[in-house]
Amino acid sequence: MSDVIADLALIDAATLAARVSMADAIRAVGEVLRGGFDPEGDLPRTILDVPHGQLLLMPAAFGGMAGQKLASVAPDNPAHGRDRIQAVYVVLDGTTLAPIAVMDGTALTSLRTPAVSAAVVDALAGPDAGDLVVFGTGPQAVQHVRALCTVRALRTVRLIGRDPAKAADAVAHARDFATEADVAVGSVADLAAADLIVCATTATDPLFVADAVRTDATVVAIGSHEPGKAELPPALLGRGQVVVESRRVAATEAGDVIRALDAGALHPEELVTMHELFTGKVSPAKDRPRIVKTCGMGWQDLAVAARAVRTGEER
Repeated sequence: MSDVIADLALIDAATLAARVSMADAIRAVGEVLRGGFDPEGDLPRTILDVPHGQLLLMPAAFGGMAGQKLASVAPDNPAHGRDRIQAVYVVLDGTTLAPIAVMDGTALTSLRTPAVSAAVVDALAGPDAGDLVVFGTGPQAVQHVRALCTVRALRTVRLIGRDPAKAADAVAHARDFATEADVAVGSVADLAAADLIVCATTATDPLFVADAVRTDATVVAIGSHEPGKAELPPALLGRGQVVVESRRVAATEAGDVIRALDAGALHPEELVTMHELFTGKVSPAKDRPRIVKTCGMGWQDLAVAARAVRTGEER
């Protein structure tokens, strides 16, 4: 009988970064979607309330591997110097379901979330899009700057936050990635020049009014997977092309979408899924804003985790 623990590959944050660049992660997500995988059939995740936060169980299985992420969301963590989201990820052989790798799930989440956003932005945004406004100053806000630098030549980057010190710190980190862009602390007024907008906050209500967004803009909202929270106004979703991971997840977890549906600003049949976008069943709109709302799904973790495992095997 084999020793399961001894056979496991242990992939820490540094090893993950060495094996999978941001560009690699973006390609991995795009390849899964272009290969015909439909997130509508992804295994459902479980969200459990616990003292001080939530536990998320996020399984996935495709492409010869299976995976399970145990994640926690602790809203008070940033005050104690820790990321809000903590996680561990286990990769299993797709046939035997024997564990083959354990990796830093926090680092994996930090990589795959912006990679998903950038893959979809690359499919939706015009080739010359390059003026970015980011709402949020945490790790995901900075990582989204890194990801979007990978798919577009950014000209300007403006980061918006409630705490001036945190906003200045985020700008300093973002400059490490956006080396050719003008990076600075911004304000809502910067939306007038933005053709790329990212919302990566813990906001419970919309961050700006619908009319502030240009017709040619691509907007990404990743801040919440809770039905009672929304970063975007319903009217914006009503005037845009709305791309979601799956209709099932959007209808139950995406507060931005749920509010727009409840307000009658958006209708279920108007939602576009990533599967439809990447397989060419639906084309990007040219006459209205493109809105991307994600909640996070298990297939995204496995797409990137599998790339890390296979890269290690090749080496």
